[in-house]
Amino acid sequence: MSEASDVSPDKKTAGCGILNAVFGRKGFWPRRSTSVGSLPSIGGGGNNFNKPPTTPKRRRSGSDEGVFLEIGSSISDGPVRPIRNQLKTPHAHAHAQPQQRQQQPNSRKPQEEAAAKNQHAGIRKVPKEAIGISGELESMFVDHLKYKGKNELVRASSGNVMLYGNLGNLRQPGGVTENGKYPNSMMGNVVKKQEESGEEGVSLCRALSTRMDPEQLKMMGNEDYKNGNFVEALALYDAAIAIDPNKSSYRSNKSAALTALGRILEAVFECREAIRIDPHYHRAHHRLANLYLRLGDAEKAMYHYKHAGQEADHVDIAKVKNVQLHLNRCTDARNHGDWHALIKETKATMSSGADSAPQIYALQAEAYLKLYKHQEAEEALKNGPNFNTDDCIKYFGPIGFGNSLAIRARVDMAMGRFEEAVAKAERASRLDPNNREANNVMRKAKAVAAARSNGNHLFKAGKHYEACNAYGEGLEHDHCNSVLLCNRAACRSKLGQFEKAIEDCNAALNVRPTYSKARLRRAHCYAKLEKWEASMQEYEVLQRELPEDEEVRKGLLEAKAQLNKRI
Repeated sequence: MSEASDVSPDKKTAGCGILNAVFGRKGFWPRRSTSVGSLPSIGGGGNNFNKPPTTPKRRRSGSDEGVFLEIGSSISDGPVRPIRNQLKTPHAHAHAQPQQRQQQPNSRKPQEEAAAKNQHAGIRKVPKEAIGISGELESMFVDHLKYKGKNELVRASSGNVMLYGNLGNLRQPGGVTENGKYPNSMMGNVVKKQEESGEEGVSLCRALSTRMDPEQLKMMGNEDYKNGNFVEALALYDAAIAIDPNKSSYRSNKSAALTALGRILEAVFECREAIRIDPHYHRAHHRLANLYLRLGDAEKAMYHYKHAGQEADHVDIAKVKNVQLHLNRCTDARNHGDWHALIKETKATMSSGADSAPQIYALQAEAYLKLYKHQEAEEALKNGPNFNTDDCIKYFGPIGFGNSLAIRARVDMAMGRFEEAVAKAERASRLDPNNREANNVMRKAKAVAAARSNGNHLFKAGKHYEACNAYGEGLEHDHCNSVLLCNRAACRSKLGQFEKAIEDCNAALNVRPTYSKARLRRAHCYAKLEKWEASMQEYEVLQRELPEDEEVRKGLLEAKAQLNKRI
């Protein structure tokens, strides 16, 4: 396979990885091979052997912007546009012309009535001049609409026919559920539900896909990729792979589309498969090296850059060496407990190219936790990638992913998400039973969750002193937990211990500066102590953060009024 036929995304795409020194999809078309002999030959047959083969040009209307159209109200009443880039068979004219000769003059009126009825039903009539596979596909499509309804199939802008709902994370008309999300899509992955589409729809899609030339599908996908229609390009590459799964260029192009959609780990798996099929495929090596770089796996990135031939240059090699340098410094900083240096080096590693490495973001979050900067730890994890859990286990291994999961559990506990912390810690412990950190987090999270639940129950019952003690028991396991500190401040405020309540609020805000609930309680305590200027300052900060909050508005007005009385 010529490399020139492979779509080429940005050569300098940065990559992502794993810190080994620190931490120990399929398309909706089924896989089916079609021999070359079963595909119609380009250029015709019969008396046309002497004609040179031609490739039909692909047309794209001005309104076609990579959007999948729902069949029905969006169907045009005008002439049918043939499905693009389909190969024509030499036998279609032989069937079309006899039908025209058999047509009688007195049959014109019934045909007009039938056409009007189809137009009213939203079904496009297949013109008689439609020939070859294009005409056959159009006929099958119209028949399916006529007997199965309008909601099972959609026509893609590429000219494909697809099952409605199998369009990945693309927003589909009329598909919003009660929770505001779109059905049959999750994390950008296509989720096919056989019972929703029906056996007939699946069979039709199989018939459509397996009658097409995979090279034509790849070229259509390349055009969509260049136009930024990555979801559609991915579907076309999947269709080509379903017909011929042993072409490395199809796998490599699919990897490019997945990368553009942010599905980095899936892209790695596809690139690996492309290289397995063709170990000397330079472009696939270069793409895989870019992906490994983004995942922070510098050694593997260097290996594949060296096997990428002229695809790689000195800039790529220099970038890998720079990432490796910062990774080594991260390891040294963590081993010595130099958390400030670790934060600095993790940021440098990301900016050098490892911008999608979950382990690096986890290291940064761990450093912030050690420095009691819980809010920054939360932000560090939010800035990182959110890969599928199974893909993470497959790529990083159970031990590597277990370590990362344990750090996430600690961040959840620091932010008061105790149930989530317990669940993550338990899973980390199952992945790596010898992980002491995961076991400690699980034990602490369960104790803190129990103390918070007991304290809340007592507080609601009006037993503020007992609730205060319950929250204190939880703080013995996690003495800087902002949620427990804020809850104990509420109890102390009810008991008239305003100074102690302010101390708890101060401690909570030290680890979470934007914790509005703790700031509101501190403003209330200042007001009770008649420290109106301090109270007004707190309420002014809250008003910027919560401009619609009525309690904040009233508190600020009262503080200003009391200050005016003193003047």
